[in-house]
Amino acid sequence: MEKVLAIIPAFNEEQNIEMVVEGLNRQHLRLDYVVVNDGSTDRTADICRGKGYNLLNLPVNLGLAGCFQAGMKYAYKKGYEYVVQFDGDGQHKPEFIQAMRNKMEEGYELVIGSRFIQSRKNFSVRMIGSRIITAAIRLTTGVNLTDPTSGMRMFNRKMIKEFALNLNYGPEPDTVSYLLKQGAKVAEVPVVIGERAGGESYLKPAVAAGYMVRMLISILLVQNFRKRKR
Repeated sequence: MEKVLAIIPAFNEEQNIEMVVEGLNRQHLRLDYVVVNDGSTDRTADICRGKGYNLLNLPVNLGLAGCFQAGMKYAYKKGYEYVVQFDGDGQHKPEFIQAMRNKMEEGYELVIGSRFIQSRKNFSVRMIGSRIITAAIRLTTGVNLTDPTSGMRMFNRKMIKEFALNLNYGPEPDTVSYLLKQGAKVAEVPVVIGERAGGESYLKPAVAAGYMVRMLISILLVQNFRKRKR
């Protein structure tokens, strides 16, 4: 796992960040990580400094896209072969990283940790939303994914470069759709993703509904006009 970097975006995760990093350290002693503190207003950065964690501290809040791109720039400059997006809220489980790495070795450029490969009968609100976006991606790309909204994803070196150097890339389902249109090889592996360990998610029902609408508009319309830098 020495070629893999876990990027941990963190915004106001003082209740969770120690548990997340220590969990990674226990599960993967040779897995590198970087906590990208996205301008937190709580003690997230102080905790990371006090514990000696590898920290990339952003002076202002850039949002998930900017925060993740900062992590990708770090990974690109450091020469990592793979990056795994690993949330700072305690939902992602480190024991599934190896399976994602193994799948990558089959020649994929992006591997998504899917919550729904083995639970297709679980019609939760989250699954329904993911299925709507799945349908939009299938309609526009012909590819059927079970969980394009999953935030646990692994990227190869080519994708690291794309995200690091191109401002149009954010770690969202519409980017997955765009990459599929560009011929990227994408696979899924089954994972279990838990509930937030502490604190409050910014994805309240109204915010989640707005997010869904934006993703659908982007996948069905905006991605048709998106330009790729060569």
